[in-house]
Amino acid sequence: MAFGAKLSLPTAEQALPGRQQVMPVPPQHFVNGNPLQPPFPEGMQQVQFGMGCFWGAERRFWQMPGVFTTAVGYSGGYTPNPSYEEVCSGMTGHSETVLVVYNPAEVSFLELLKSFWEGHDPTQGMRQGNDIGTQYRSAIYTYDDTQAAAVEATRKQFQMALVAVGYGEITTEIGPAPEFYYAEHFHQQYLAKVPNGYCGLGGTGVGCDITPLAELATA
Repeated sequence: MAFGAKLSLPTAEQALPGRQQVMPVPPQHFVNGNPLQPPFPEGMQQVQFGMGCFWGAERRFWQMPGVFTTAVGYSGGYTPNPSYEEVCSGMTGHSETVLVVYNPAEVSFLELLKSFWEGHDPTQGMRQGNDIGTQYRSAIYTYDDTQAAAVEATRKQFQMALVAVGYGEITTEIGPAPEFYYAEHFHQQYLAKVPNGYCGLGGTGVGCDITPLAELATA
């Protein structure tokens, strides 16, 4: 495939057909032993984050107190049950994402969003650093209106902070959660299995101040 094709999303008609067979998923998280697939315990909430290569992004979230489990996969495209190679071809429309399942009594959604915004550069479009292609685009996929409102509030807050130091417009794809297709078993918790493995995660150095938003949420 031509290099340039990876910088634009395919249409539904152009996308690879995929398959009905789902990807086998390990029964438990390699780090904390919790399940990777639902059903999850009562009270848990979910969100999907795309921050470039999903290996480093997943580690960032499994290390946060209050996060019950994490899994890597593919979201936001057309191809059902895609393989890693298909996603990397640019012809599925998917972004590499992390499913984050968390206990809102232990970690707030605003804290997760702060980690998301600060953990990568959301202004880069179809890339993240040296990782170039549609699968590396920044994305947040939400599960309810409350999450969606918090995403928009933090996006506006972080945009102002970025502009103040010379960054451009945030390009993060934001929308309701599409189907999450689990990635191959060897990608799950990859950096726990391969501690010196590649991690392309890197932020802008700009902070996302959630304090005023948290105060509004509790007022």
